[in-house]
Amino acid sequence: MSDFDYDLFVIGGGSGGVRAARIAATHGAKVGIAEEFRYGGTCVIRGCVPKKLFVYASKFSEEFEDAEGFGWSVGERQFSWEKLVAAKDQEITRLEGIYRRNLERTNVEPHDSRAVLEGPNTVRLLATGQTFTAKYILVAVGASPNVDDDLIGGEHVITSNEAFNLADLPQKVVVVGGGYIAVEFAGIFNGLGVDTTLMYRGDEILRGFDMDLRTAVRDEMEKKGIRVVLGDTFTEIAKKADGTLSGKTRKGAMLEADQIMHAIGRKPHTVGLGLEQAGVEMDAIGAIKVDASSKSSVPSVYAVGDVTNRANLTPVAIREGHAFADTIFGNKPWTVNHSLIATAVFSQPELGTVGLTQEEALKVTSNVDIYKSTFRPMKHTLSGRDEKMLMKIIVDADTDKVLGVHIMGPDAGELAQVLGITLEMGATKADFDRTIAVHPTAAEELVTMREPTERIRG
Repeated sequence: MSDFDYDLFVIGGGSGGVRAARIAATHGAKVGIAEEFRYGGTCVIRGCVPKKLFVYASKFSEEFEDAEGFGWSVGERQFSWEKLVAAKDQEITRLEGIYRRNLERTNVEPHDSRAVLEGPNTVRLLATGQTFTAKYILVAVGASPNVDDDLIGGEHVITSNEAFNLADLPQKVVVVGGGYIAVEFAGIFNGLGVDTTLMYRGDEILRGFDMDLRTAVRDEMEKKGIRVVLGDTFTEIAKKADGTLSGKTRKGAMLEADQIMHAIGRKPHTVGLGLEQAGVEMDAIGAIKVDASSKSSVPSVYAVGDVTNRANLTPVAIREGHAFADTIFGNKPWTVNHSLIATAVFSQPELGTVGLTQEEALKVTSNVDIYKSTFRPMKHTLSGRDEKMLMKIIVDADTDKVLGVHIMGPDAGELAQVLGITLEMGATKADFDRTIAVHPTAAEELVTMREPTERIRG
């Protein structure tokens, strides 16, 4: 008979925690899981899933306009924010139900409560005061939006958490930040007819992405009517008598809006979790330090997902959770490769990317060939829209290996998923060249670029 109540207790019912719990249970482990809000975590409840739904909604404004170029008379149009939010809520509720049923089907015992660590093998539920022991504890509590504690009037700012459930669609909004969330929400608000400003303290949006994509997507966003302010941020925000907000920036500008949204990064959700009491080491921002197998400084405590601040993407958390469960409970040890991850930004236009940026490639090899093409998507030859598509392939000139592929344009995220397979297999430029094109598609450009647009030699 086990000396513990559970073989595994998971703290956090997001994608990574749920996957780990289910896989561990299928390997025969007795598993408990605690979630303080709703099962599905950030991605399903207040992240990528509702965001993608909002992106779809926001794109219809342009789709209606483009239809006229193809002979359609669309007629009068009207948008209801209330209907969109209600439809989103219905879908999120459906998805949460699936998460719960999947846990039940694998005999994982759910606890609807916040759980904290009482020691290396003990957790306590705050809702009931119950304590449970577990041979292993997995922390998968994710991350939460950063707030600027030094900002005067910061209490008037919303984050992505609140943006999904605003009572009314603002007429004027300022989104602060330059990453995934900020850029995506700027596109959402703009597409829904909101006067939108994106303000970022850095010199270019989307830090960490290839510079050509960064500048190209900003240019396209500005064409769509989004005002992009770089090198500045708010120092003070005041709420006026009519409920609108007035913000003063570091450079002395004054911006007014109905809502100001901060998307200035996320931090691991570890405050008050009892990690210090259990002896778990964390870094300067509160992320749990783990090794390649997701084990913390305490042998019985593991962590996966955004709480570790490795690669903060839902599919990565799922893979980490699966690897942990297979390794500990399934006698099938493996680890996640974080070096090659395909990803997408659902900006407008969309970005899809896999592998190294040009800047990163030049740090690992001195000889690089760049293949780049900028063109007008076929759709817009009739729609008349002034929007460009960008494709870029980065190749190691010494080995012919494709180091990175970066795309801006329709369905870029879908393309990135397939390209991720080819780069994971070690594809060369010659492999691309001998692949027959699918015509007429935008993707054929990937296999028809023959001569480098730039040769860089060390």
